[in-house]
Amino acid sequence: MIEIRNLKKSYGEIEALRGISTSIPSGEIVGLLGQNGAGKTTTMKILVGYLLPSDGSAHVDGLDVVENPLEVQQKIGYLPENAPVYEDMLVQEYLAFMAEMRGLDPQSVRQHVGRAVEECAIGHVMTRTIGHLSKGYHQRVGLAAAILHDPQILILDEPTSGLDPNQIAEIRNLIRRMGQTKTIILSTHILPEVEATCDRAVILIDGSIRADGALSELTRSRVQVVRVATDDVAGAAETLGRVEGVRSVDPGPADNGFKTFRLHLDGEAEVGERVAEVARTQGWPLRELKRDDKTLEQVFKELTESTPEVAS
Repeated sequence: MIEIRNLKKSYGEIEALRGISTSIPSGEIVGLLGQNGAGKTTTMKILVGYLLPSDGSAHVDGLDVVENPLEVQQKIGYLPENAPVYEDMLVQEYLAFMAEMRGLDPQSVRQHVGRAVEECAIGHVMTRTIGHLSKGYHQRVGLAAAILHDPQILILDEPTSGLDPNQIAEIRNLIRRMGQTKTIILSTHILPEVEATCDRAVILIDGSIRADGALSELTRSRVQVVRVATDDVAGAAETLGRVEGVRSVDPGPADNGFKTFRLHLDGEAEVGERVAEVARTQGWPLRELKRDDKTLEQVFKELTESTPEVAS
């Protein structure tokens, strides 16, 4: 659905994007993750035709965003960080106005508005002035406007920024529900936001993609932790090192007679069942056997800390 190839964007001497490439298939919720200034908003503005790239290309459903900006915009619903709503209008007036601006068939406006209102659960505030709504409902109204034309793709920039915990939960549920029928790009620097709503994360750091994959892949560790009761630490390490898929073994601390071993694996090998069988055969009481997976926060921190400083 979205193809980005060697996309670059410079503002004078500042390189906002340094040649990023990725593909997003239909029906996926992708978190565009990064610190402030990483290039997230620049990427989204290029996709929606607001900015021109300095080099490279971006295609939406086969259409070049530079050569066919209007056709691309018809396929996208875009919600900026601060929903662009008219505070002095009633919700129903604003949505009717946005439907007209979208060029929707006047005969079908009521149907389009009704579907968006139901999707965003704002029917009970339709006769209220937007300026009198909470920020959570501001976001809902902005989102309803973004989906009036039933776009194939939704691009959301910090959709829960400034919301309270209950409002955040409501918007997350809304995004997950819409993700059942649409491709969604969710830009944020809030890690739990991605973990709660997304299938996949693209991590941007200093204008470059440093990680791109399913959340389960990004957080998957190549270390298996096993805790067994044994007096022969060296012998146990040697035995565990012979398990198929184990590259090396690091003995760790002991606790209440149980010794910890960290098994470094070859690739994505699954060794849990084999390790459990070895423990049973050796007569080692087994206290713990787990994959030492990371959190998304740990992954992000490691990537950030490994990024060299850019000379000023």
